[in-house]
Amino acid sequence: MSNKSLYNEIIQRLNLIPHPEGGYYREVYRSEHKIYQDSLENYSLDKKPYRNAFTLIYYFLIEKQFSVFHKLKSEEIWHFYLGSPIQLHVLDEAKKNYTTVILGNDFVYQFVIQKNVWFAAEVVDKNSFSLVGCTVSPGFEFEDFEIGKKDELLKIFPEYKKIIEKFTK
Repeated sequence: MSNKSLYNEIIQRLNLIPHPEGGYYREVYRSEHKIYQDSLENYSLDKKPYRNAFTLIYYFLIEKQFSVFHKLKSEEIWHFYLGSPIQLHVLDEAKKNYTTVILGNDFVYQFVIQKNVWFAAEVVDKNSFSLVGCTVSPGFEFEDFEIGKKDELLKIFPEYKKIIEKFTK
């Protein structure tokens, strides 16, 4: 089976669709438990007065695809499942620093991205793929998701120009 056939089979079997940040995804679970407005500071609650306790997606990157810098108002746990290790790039505005972690390597199979922290991801082996799961709590809503703008990130993190230019569009 060719790589392209394998990628297409994974996309079809998992019913994945393109994600705005890059790659493919599908929500596989949304908790029925709800967290209501009085416990949710700094969330957009125009559409509904609660967030689900957590959500879970499959997230799939192929070869040179990447997830652009983005941030959430919730914490996100990345879980490595299959394929090449995946590298996460994290820019923390509060700490003014850049860190990186490789999931699927050296027994690192989970990593927590803190809320309101910019992050991006890429497949380590550019001739392979990475399949991960992402759990967000409180649950993911697109109105709590922000894609990083190159010019704005460069103002905050000028010393990380190379990495910002690589993972923004």
